[in-house]
Amino acid sequence: MTSVRRQALPLLVGAVGVSTFGDLVGMVPILLYVQAHSSSGPAVAAVLVALWGPLFLFAGPAGLLVDRYDPRRLMFAAATAQAAVAVALAFAAGVPAAIGLTALLGTGAALAQPAEFALVPTLGGANVGRANSYVETSRALGFAAGPFVGGALSAVGGMKVGLLVDAGTFAAVAAVAFVLPPPARRPDAADDRGRARDGAVFLARDPFLRIVLGAAFASLLFMTACAPAEVFFAKDTLAAGDSGYGILLGTWTIGMVLGGLLLGRRLRGTVVALTAICVQSLGIGVPTLWLALAWGCAWFLVGGVAMGTKNVVMRTLIHERVPAELHGRAFAAYNGLRNFAELFALVGGGLLVAAAGPRLTMALAGALPLAAGVVALVRFTRRRGELLPATAV
Repeated sequence: MTSVRRQALPLLVGAVGVSTFGDLVGMVPILLYVQAHSSSGPAVAAVLVALWGPLFLFAGPAGLLVDRYDPRRLMFAAATAQAAVAVALAFAAGVPAAIGLTALLGTGAALAQPAEFALVPTLGGANVGRANSYVETSRALGFAAGPFVGGALSAVGGMKVGLLVDAGTFAAVAAVAFVLPPPARRPDAADDRGRARDGAVFLARDPFLRIVLGAAFASLLFMTACAPAEVFFAKDTLAAGDSGYGILLGTWTIGMVLGGLLLGRRLRGTVVALTAICVQSLGIGVPTLWLALAWGCAWFLVGGVAMGTKNVVMRTLIHERVPAELHGRAFAAYNGLRNFAELFALVGGGLLVAAAGPRLTMALAGALPLAAGVVALVRFTRRRGELLPATAV
């Protein structure tokens, strides 16, 4: 059975990449449709809130379901429902309907993502870090390809074609969930008297996770503010045009793939995660010191490598330090807080770009997370001697 589970890991890894690809293929046409039919910035922002908000709002209940029931079945149910919603979205008429159905897609993701996380230790065997490396690499590749394909499909067939492709990816994920082997340990819902918030409580009480997740949350509150600024920084500040913007984003994504695949599988621990947060921040802020596209690409590559490494190490830390019966709730809590921070930063970043310009926004998006990472790293280093006797990192 162990060999069967390991053979099934590539299926899960592929499903993660296909799902991420489909999410971006579908999101781009929805955003373009809402923008074209509303000409409203708040309406476009509402799409992002509808898509990512449920990951925060339903983190507790979704994680509890994953810990109580077979995550394969939950992943299958979520993907099947999302496929149906994507088809409905393809033929939706009107901005309110598009936003409402997008919220249903986000609700499915709130359940599917912790279910995928809970399956990794079962399918990955003893080397959870390597399994997480493959998962995050697949996710990064989906992020890289999805927007380009989504934009192209939107240009050809509007919202309909992209959403039908998205529905097909959800159907593929459902098929993978259907054939995956059962978990090594199936939770008994009748015996589980845990609470939805137990995962968040564990993360807050664990001395290592409290420090590293606190730094990650604080950094994301500011770091993601660079997203609205990047297009203006590349096109206006660097005078690199549309192609320069694409090169910058592509360089970051290449770095994520390299970091997740080459470093994330070999490195682990709290110090690595905190160091990666600091280096990722430098990748965003340092390009503002010398306005040259090559300089910016070099540091974006460094930042992407750090981000890919950080994502893998953070997942592995949660897998290793959190009891298996809390994996769903713990990851749902982490994922929900991460998405809340990113939504907050996106809104704040848009306002900051308008008020202070893209260069200063990028500089602050790098400097403030760097400060948070350095403070956390110093704090952990000083307390490490106190913490290690109780539990190893």
